[in-house]
Amino acid sequence: MEKRRKIVAFAVALMILVSVMASFQRMHMQSQALPIRVACVGDSITENSGYPSDLQSLLGSNYSVGNFGVSGSTVTLNSWKPYMNQSKFQDAEDFEPNIVVIMLGTNDDLRSLHQYNESFEDDYNKLISSFQQVESNPRVMIATSPPIFSNSSDLSPTYLADTIIPKTQDVASNLNLPVIDVYSAFGNQTDCFVDGVHPNGQGASVIASEVYDAISAQYPTP
Repeated sequence: MEKRRKIVAFAVALMILVSVMASFQRMHMQSQALPIRVACVGDSITENSGYPSDLQSLLGSNYSVGNFGVSGSTVTLNSWKPYMNQSKFQDAEDFEPNIVVIMLGTNDDLRSLHQYNESFEDDYNKLISSFQQVESNPRVMIATSPPIFSNSSDLSPTYLADTIIPKTQDVASNLNLPVIDVYSAFGNQTDCFVDGVHPNGQGASVIASEVYDAISAQYPTP
């Protein structure tokens, strides 16, 4: 009888030990998985607005947000500054992101690039495909460009709304990727822009909030 009690006690102790070890292993794996790396890809609106910093504050310490914006860059590969030809593109892939947020298209709205609009979707697909092949197997999210309120530049508010935004949405839809509707988030808030094109601090907060909501809805914080 005494021997049987010892065997039972030993078995219980062993089960507890295995359970504790499994818990430590889970905690270790979670600690290795954190922080979740978010790569913010885009043009000057990403590079200079400060929205990635605001996003970092919203997401908290479980996330690491990287700013990989390149001023003047485009989706189209026929421009003078395709995003895929910039060193920040390679930096973004080397970041081994878990989530990639791409917000490009504003510079593709330049009138001199309208002639290449037929290749816009194919070029966007190439950009997305390259990120999807990164070893970290990131989840790609597509953000539409903010609206344009200024006619003083070579940008066309109408072309952005009628061509660039729909094409961006089509790319995301065809690949079954989440769309972050930054364009609609601004409405007619012209006071959120420095020059009618580039968001100010308030505009950066709007973008960060939209991206945060999208990430939180798609990929809840562990």
